[in-house]
Amino acid sequence: MVSQGISRTFEAVLVRQCAPTLAGLKPGNMFCHASLEVSRRKVRQWNEQLAPFGLTVRILLERSSPGSVIVYVYRRKHLEQLLSDNACRNFLEGVGYAGTNLDGLLEQLARRLRTQPEFPHEIGLFLGYPLRDVIGFIKNQGQNFTCCGFWKSYGDPAEMQACFACYRRCIQTYMALFEQGTPIEQLAVPA
Repeated sequence: MVSQGISRTFEAVLVRQCAPTLAGLKPGNMFCHASLEVSRRKVRQWNEQLAPFGLTVRILLERSSPGSVIVYVYRRKHLEQLLSDNACRNFLEGVGYAGTNLDGLLEQLARRLRTQPEFPHEIGLFLGYPLRDVIGFIKNQGQNFTCCGFWKSYGDPAEMQACFACYRRCIQTYMALFEQGTPIEQLAVPA
């Protein structure tokens, strides 16, 4: 009985935190989950079930002490296209990433999550944040942003508020559908 509750919680968090990626609006989302063993099992299950939709589910970081994980859900083709942009590649090289292969870049990101004392701010690129916002956040140390929603933006506030509103509507719609019993596979938009 307890494991069903934990399993349901994993799925609910997956939908709530990753709805924009499931819907094809963002290349990636991530979330923390508190149960290491359940997360490992669920990540394998959902990676297999969502692969036909162009989605990958993987653990980026395991914390054995509290027994939690950071789960990353992403659309490989969308992410590869985004990270192949010259400006994004140059930025990643400038902060110490080597190569352009997506799997290699994700391994480097995972290593940074494990070894750096601070959260690596370039993670925003892997989540689909505009490069100007990732750079703006780093240069301004999180200050002087033009608007704040799912992240701190340094661009046109009206444009970004419209983007954030779209993500909020997506999350509300997906959560309502999920709570009504719609399976996650039906929420996933094919690539």
